[in-house]
Amino acid sequence: MNKTMHLNLASSIESSDTGRRLISGVVLPFNTIGNTSAGPVIFESGSVEIPDAKRIKLLAMHQKNDPIGRAQSFTTTQDAIYGTFKVSASSRGTDYLTLAAEDLISSLSIGVDVLKAKENEEGVLVISSARMTEVSLVESPAYAEAVVTKVAANEAEEIPTPTPTESEAILDVKAPEPTETPAEAATPVVEASRPIITTPYNALNSQTVRHGITSKGAYTMHKIKAQLGNDESKLWVTAAEDMSLTAADGFASAGIGFNPTQYMASIVSTQGNFGRPAMETVSRAALPPSGLTINRPKFTTYPTTTVEAESGAVSETDAVSEYLSATVSKYSGMQTISIELLERSDPGFFDAVTTELQNNYNKVTETALISFLTAQGTQATAQAASSAGLIAFATESAPAAYLATSYFAKNYLCGSSQWGLLLGATDTTGRPIYNAANPMNNGGNVAPTSVRGNFLGLDLYVSRNVVSTTIDESAFVITPEAITVFESPTAYMSVNVVANLQIQVAIYGYMALMANVGAGVRRYNLT
Repeated sequence: MNKTMHLNLASSIESSDTGRRLISGVVLPFNTIGNTSAGPVIFESGSVEIPDAKRIKLLAMHQKNDPIGRAQSFTTTQDAIYGTFKVSASSRGTDYLTLAAEDLISSLSIGVDVLKAKENEEGVLVISSARMTEVSLVESPAYAEAVVTKVAANEAEEIPTPTPTESEAILDVKAPEPTETPAEAATPVVEASRPIITTPYNALNSQTVRHGITSKGAYTMHKIKAQLGNDESKLWVTAAEDMSLTAADGFASAGIGFNPTQYMASIVSTQGNFGRPAMETVSRAALPPSGLTINRPKFTTYPTTTVEAESGAVSETDAVSEYLSATVSKYSGMQTISIELLERSDPGFFDAVTTELQNNYNKVTETALISFLTAQGTQATAQAASSAGLIAFATESAPAAYLATSYFAKNYLCGSSQWGLLLGATDTTGRPIYNAANPMNNGGNVAPTSVRGNFLGLDLYVSRNVVSTTIDESAFVITPEAITVFESPTAYMSVNVVANLQIQVAIYGYMALMANVGAGVRRYNLT
């Protein structure tokens, strides 16, 4: 019986250009071992056939019904396949592009159908022929270093050639097309976070993997051996954890009635999944490499030009300037890990720890910016907490910000309560104003599935860190040039504590907030 194997392997994103909505990176490293739920796998150089690039879709998390973009081009070398992808302008595509730029979703994962493979003397499955079917943007890279490494400066910037690393893989063995036995059931999908084997691929035969785990003690022993790197124990434990094993291999046939607990690799988090929306509403700049205070000159008196009669005296007004000042603040967090946890835990634990440190760093720095907007912004005329009140707030504040700064107000930042008001806003006939599909006289686009949208021509940003009830400062109309955030890159460091053999992992960075023209930020004022 012929079978087709489908593999998904995650690699690192090398660059992300949010302006042109492009994502580039390593699609697949060649001649590098990738560990799958059925054992190690190697792709030979040039082993992957690539159809027309424009026909390869970019999916979200390997969900076939959730496309977010399309391939633009592929480059194949002796070492790897590189790809560039255009992300769609849909709200879903925008969310994933933002997550990629914020290093939250930082891997490309290829999907291929394996056409020809064989097992070498070391038990590694060597694939010599395969066909690419799709590429996905996924959350977790194979290793901690497989993350976004840079933001492309322009479309012509060359993508660097990284050192290939092992790829995390998902094995999906498809059932054959029904011929003489149409009643044969399809083989279930094998997921990365649920390491099971239903019908492991073998170049010589298609039998199910046999294992010798017949008791809880044997399961525990092989579980430990697998964690220590024993390849045979890895296969046995994976096969034992399959809830769909055949009667010859299952625990039920041995009369034990034992089903091991399934532990998922992914961790539930509510810290924040969409970066720092408030940071997108202001101007941003790199923090200077030294100094604890930033000074920027600002004109307070400008030279004048007047109309004079013939031979009249020329007007003379000297320019006068002063310095705006901003203080550099440090933002940091730390996690203490025991040596036991360091040496006896899955690497995914450390990925989760660093991700949560970054999420909390994002929350604290964005909260600091929102407090700064409140302190430096100008209070607008009081308005009611209603659709009409929000419209009045926006239509009054945009012209006022322009008069004060000579720049246009472009962004509307609000909390969840104001977001809800906009979602529920209707006209006099009860039709939605902001979330209907292309209504007549559309006033914007506000959707419950995206924190980005449009409100009366202003780019809408929803942040969990803005006050969540419709009160004072529950929304801001912002001219980006009015506020500048100077920020350093974040850094990680680890310190060994000799006294108790603990490891302390810390994240830190520096940020300074400067109000260039406070009147360019208008604060919502509740009646």
